[in-house]
Amino acid sequence: MTATLDIDFPATLLLHSKDADALRERSRFLLALKFFELGELSSGQAAQMCAMGRVQFLDEAARCGVPAVEFTGEEFSDAWVF
Repeated sequence: MTATLDIDFPATLLLHSKDADALRERSRFLLALKFFELGELSSGQAAQMCAMGRVQFLDEAARCGVPAVEFTGEEFSDAWVF
């Protein structure tokens, strides 16, 4: 199930994109990325939201500095116990 959201934006954002379609695509990715970062969407849901494959989404997320997995200090230490 999906829903549509209309968002007003400053026209200056069009200066950073080639056209409205490019801006729409970039905005959809950035919104999906933020919801993923906040833990409100899974990587699969976020990828679907911006019409990407999951691996491509995770690769792009990493390029934007958003890790695929975040460990707490305790989880990280437990992972290295032999």
